[in-house]
Amino acid sequence: MHRTYLGIDLAAQPRRTGLAMLREDGERCVLDHVTVGAEDDTVIDAATGATKAGVDVPLGWPRRFVQLLAAHAVHELSAPESTGDDWRREHAMRATDRVVHRRTGLTPLSVATDRIAHPALRWAGIEARLRDRGLDVARDGSGTLCEVYPAAALQIWGLTHRGYKGAKNQVPRAALVDTLSAWLPFLDWNGHRGLCATEDDALDAVLAALIAREVDQGRAIPPDAEDLALARQEGWIWLPRARPSGSRT
Repeated sequence: MHRTYLGIDLAAQPRRTGLAMLREDGERCVLDHVTVGAEDDTVIDAATGATKAGVDVPLGWPRRFVQLLAAHAVHELSAPESTGDDWRREHAMRATDRVVHRRTGLTPLSVATDRIAHPALRWAGIEARLRDRGLDVARDGSGTLCEVYPAAALQIWGLTHRGYKGAKNQVPRAALVDTLSAWLPFLDWNGHRGLCATEDDALDAVLAALIAREVDQGRAIPPDAEDLALARQEGWIWLPRARPSGSRT
């Protein structure tokens, strides 16, 4: 039975949401489907049939931020000694965000304080619908879903991880696609290479699917025991341990 890996580059609006389906076929991985403009129903149907789905969006909010909002709503927030940077950062960043920064030097956008909250809100609704379908939506990555961060994966793989997004970066994005093509001889773009060079949402969806494959095959870093409880609530960004199996040096 073929194993299939879904990559979801989730935006607040469907028109900027990328979706990629990767199928393992012997020694090859074939991109059966890549699109930009995925509606909720499309995302849900694709995730329901995937072996593993990599989602490029925060799957949850920081526990301390959620607790702060709950206490603040009923006028029970304990007065802090200081509302300085450290106090705000404790509430704005998830455990996984801090681990990613420690391992890579990159700082994920704060789902509590940045615009990434808009796609995260959309994902919360999609997660609820997936749960109603009976899908294992565990946020720690132990079920069908795993949270991914393409830029961090690219950095770990030693590839360009900045300056490839947006219309103005068409040339470096096309160069990154060329690099991936040469670097991953097992990857069959199946006619989707041009779209990925043109649309960064499509490329990030493909990267998310490739990372989901790494997670499924045990080549990514799970939460430590001390982070597991938080990961189940907040989500966990799965970083690849090394370069994908079958890649060229």
